[in-house]
Amino acid sequence: MTINFPETSSTMKNRSEIDRNLDRSFIWLTRIFALAIAGTLLWIAVQVTIAAWPAIQKFGFNFLITSSWNPVKNEYGVLPAIYGTLMSSLIGLILAVPIGVGTALLLSENFLPSQVQLVLVFLVELLAAIPSVVYGVWGIFVLVPILTNLGKWLHNYLGWLPIFSSAPTGPGMLPAGVILAIMTLPIITAISRDALVSLPSSLRQAALGIGATRWETIFQVLIPAAFSGIVSAVMLALGRAMGETMAVTMLIGNANNINISLLAPANTISSLLANQFAEANGLQVAALMYAALVLFVLTMIVNILAEVIVTRVQRL
Repeated sequence: MTINFPETSSTMKNRSEIDRNLDRSFIWLTRIFALAIAGTLLWIAVQVTIAAWPAIQKFGFNFLITSSWNPVKNEYGVLPAIYGTLMSSLIGLILAVPIGVGTALLLSENFLPSQVQLVLVFLVELLAAIPSVVYGVWGIFVLVPILTNLGKWLHNYLGWLPIFSSAPTGPGMLPAGVILAIMTLPIITAISRDALVSLPSSLRQAALGIGATRWETIFQVLIPAAFSGIVSAVMLALGRAMGETMAVTMLIGNANNINISLLAPANTISSLLANQFAEANGLQVAALMYAALVLFVLTMIVNILAEVIVTRVQRL
């Protein structure tokens, strides 16, 4: 018969000391990684600000409210690009949020066989892996002709509305917004689905147990419970849409003016940087870096708002 002797107290003490050291090391390692991320973000902000400083000194706040962009006269204003960035992102979200949340419900609430759900989840995630330039090329040859025909119909019959007041010329705000909706759809769907799937099954069972229908359970119990996750998905998608460059540059028309019509060409900050940075010099480089700093601040504001909204919802 084998007799197992308990570990001596010294051995247990040494092991517990090793575990404590490992715990402390892991905590400090995670702190270093977190500080490294914050430091990288701060370093980028400082470098962009230094590069933009000549333009900040020359134009100041007027850079944000001026529409002229004339490298020959050294006149620069980023207001049309700010408008185009916000409006195209808003169009993308208006189209993507209901589709994305609806798809997340479809893939999380067992409306389909599990094998079909698995395939659809894979296809949705595959959308996020498609390069931006591929979306742009597809948009030029497929999306723009379709939306041009649709835009002609909208202009002919609803042209009295300001948003359809201009005749479509091909690339414009609407194609850019639609392509952003397609590109942000995987983010909204995947994160919203994860938020819904992570809900305890007791919520569904309790709602059904008191006589709620399936749709009442979804809209009155599940969506409110997963609301913080859905808001996070929407805000992350908004950040992606605001910073998207290649596909939007290929589809938005790159016209540096403000037009309320969705059928007219427009511009975004990312498109402005992509189109002009290669040939820029002197004060124009500083102006472009100033525009990049504006986009940096806008994206930061979006992320801060997302954290505030999620925190407040979680407290309810």
